[in-house]
Amino acid sequence: MSIDEFDRLVEKLDLERKVRLLTGATVWSTHAEPGIGLRAMVTSDGPVGVRGEGWDERSTSLTLPSATALAATWDEDLVELLGELLAAEARRKGVDVLLAPTLNLHRSPLGGRHFECYSEDPLLTGRIGAACVRGVQSGGVAATAKHYVANDSETERLTLDARVDEQVLHELYLAPFEAAVQAGVWAVMSAYNGVNGTTMSESPLLTDPLKTMWGFDGVVVSDWGGVRSTAPSARAAQDLAMPGPQGPWGEALVAAVRAGEVPEAAIDDKVRRLLRLASRVGALDLGSAVPPEPAEREDHGPARALLRRAVVASTVLLRNEGALLPLDPSRLRRVAVLGPKAAVARIQGGGSAGVYPMSVVSPLDGIREALSGTAEVLHSPGPHLDDRPTPLGTENARNPLTGEPGVLVRLLDAEGTEIHTEHRLTGRVLEPARIDAAATVEIRALLSPETGGAWELAVAGWGHVLLEVDGRVLVDEEVERDTDDPATVHLSPPYRRVRVPMAAGREVELVSRRRLDPGSGIASVLAADPSRRADEVELAAAVELAGTCDAVIVVVGSTEEIENEGVDRTHLDLPGRQDELVRAVAAANPATVVVVNSGGPMGLPWREEVAALLLSWFPGQEYGHGLADVLFGRAEPGGRLPTTWAERALVRTAPDGGTLTYAEGLDIGYRGWLRQPEPPAYWFGHGLGYTSWSYDSLTLPWEAAPDGSLPVRVRLRNTGERAGREVVQVYLSRPETGVARPVRWLAGYALADAGPGEVVDVTVDIPARAFQHWSAEHHAWRAEEGAFTLLAGRSAADLPLSVEVLAGEQAPTPRKPSGERSLAVL
Repeated sequence: MSIDEFDRLVEKLDLERKVRLLTGATVWSTHAEPGIGLRAMVTSDGPVGVRGEGWDERSTSLTLPSATALAATWDEDLVELLGELLAAEARRKGVDVLLAPTLNLHRSPLGGRHFECYSEDPLLTGRIGAACVRGVQSGGVAATAKHYVANDSETERLTLDARVDEQVLHELYLAPFEAAVQAGVWAVMSAYNGVNGTTMSESPLLTDPLKTMWGFDGVVVSDWGGVRSTAPSARAAQDLAMPGPQGPWGEALVAAVRAGEVPEAAIDDKVRRLLRLASRVGALDLGSAVPPEPAEREDHGPARALLRRAVVASTVLLRNEGALLPLDPSRLRRVAVLGPKAAVARIQGGGSAGVYPMSVVSPLDGIREALSGTAEVLHSPGPHLDDRPTPLGTENARNPLTGEPGVLVRLLDAEGTEIHTEHRLTGRVLEPARIDAAATVEIRALLSPETGGAWELAVAGWGHVLLEVDGRVLVDEEVERDTDDPATVHLSPPYRRVRVPMAAGREVELVSRRRLDPGSGIASVLAADPSRRADEVELAAAVELAGTCDAVIVVVGSTEEIENEGVDRTHLDLPGRQDELVRAVAAANPATVVVVNSGGPMGLPWREEVAALLLSWFPGQEYGHGLADVLFGRAEPGGRLPTTWAERALVRTAPDGGTLTYAEGLDIGYRGWLRQPEPPAYWFGHGLGYTSWSYDSLTLPWEAAPDGSLPVRVRLRNTGERAGREVVQVYLSRPETGVARPVRWLAGYALADAGPGEVVDVTVDIPARAFQHWSAEHHAWRAEEGAFTLLAGRSAADLPLSVEVLAGEQAPTPRKPSGERSLAVL
């Protein structure tokens, strides 16, 4: 539709109807306006899957690897395909706007939500994020670039003020959002936090650079509850306040417009943008066509195959001494799969981005399937790790009303009368049916203990909570809300626990109730865990088993307590006694492979003591299948680190007096480690494969391309005995400079595929922006004249090839050598 057509639709609406459109109709949808052909638009969290409206374990989702895993692929084509898969899932669930991708940077490895962000580098984040945007929007579903901007910490994330230098803001934190706008993103989400003294829903950064300099023509939607004022946020370039129907706009905004505090032209622009979004997603009768709805089918085989491929492409091989990997199945008779994360995999991070997976293949499942008929696969969990109670499920509980596996959920009114019942599959009920008269949520189940002994029973919720066991009240307590963070209020209410002796096989009836107080959320949890063996016993059992096997795979990782929305980490240590487990197992069996199942960096003090080390991230539902493909050589681990891994953090995440100063400037991640006297454990860009490579030459053209980019040709050779893929990385440095710069920075990258002994030439396009810096004096990009060093290799610290390039206000050009010396290798 043209601007004039949108204007005509806006003119049909009075002020009240225009303002009404600018606040959500519900938690997840916008208002309809039938008079102009506008239907409601439905939003859903992402990015690992499309949950749809609300939380319901009966509505499952195809579950992708985490954002850090996708960035570890460095493969934009693959990420675009995964974006197309997200679009198909969104259409299947009736979703118009996907609240992803997250483009905040890994400023510090302590950031608790980094699994949902791509990397520590603005170029890699921007390119992978843009690929996701293209994939999602190719299916007629809006992508949402979030959280704009500098939302890089979870501590006090609702209120902190990030103090960021103008150059740093543009070169690092705004850069991925600019890439998303260049990719045509249809929505941008403003962050909770403030930047340089102004909360983001009121920030001038929503106007410039977003809408003016970059030309963003889509909708700026708030983070949920992020609009906290009427006139200031409405005067800003904030377009849509979510959720609804309550909020600070509505009638108050109508009054502010009539009082002259907010120009009606600003309201018209917001509505026009909302109509443009509706047109793009097919929610406006006069809008552009969207791809046809995919046929419903039970067979998700192609999607699962793509997800399995993504696991392989994202897995990073950090260490492989003696070429232990890949393991040869024909040489294996007994394989031990150990660790607390082996049988119960963590496939996604915690918080609002979570989905209910369609299925989950654990590492133990995948390894057993891969070695079926070949080797015996034995499991021991080692020391207990996660102290969070386990919600009841279909495997150990049944509905006392119907006998079906699962639980009975009842809603009661203020007098305790039942007004609604439903069968659920888990005791973690985040959203029961919404009924205005409901005053209490009750979860009732028959638990069949598989073992006897002292079981730990738990109930979670805010307000008054109660737990009964066979009619006996064991918990009766008032739980006061102590946080305003919506992720905690709605997803992680606190537990109250009791220990109860039980006999194996003797059913008991459990009942939990919680009062639905205003502002306390509606989540309730009923959980039960059997008694467990002492950690010393479990550790000894795992080590003993390791010593009897031909190979050992130990899976370790993080928990929701340390990688979750709403909380940052205080250190990088693996929780529990996992370090002790790894060291003891490696000492018992040298053929030990360690797999790290986490969303972000962990300290690995034993890394030199194990033969092989793999990083699997949070890899989505096909985890076990993809991991087995890597372990047994069916495929090569394709991942390279998108974030530096070290045993300590260089940058803090905790504000001081509400202010978080980005004092490190441009030096986050590998840039910061380049200024340290000692190296990190593993550099940004690092990753091994099952072959080897030599970097032979680096060649530049004598002039830049018409768009100002510089196409760099890198020649490399596969010197190994099997085909492989390499991520060729090109960095820039400028030792003699008059402006603030990092020691070096990623300028471009490309993928290379080659067979054994094959030589390939790879072209890496270096954009003109890579040579530029942001001038705070001119409020614009500038190019410093002089020589830059261009370096090529396989990580931020392994760069065997280099050449000098002359740059100026125009396009960069290679420095011509004296005499007959070739530029190919310098």
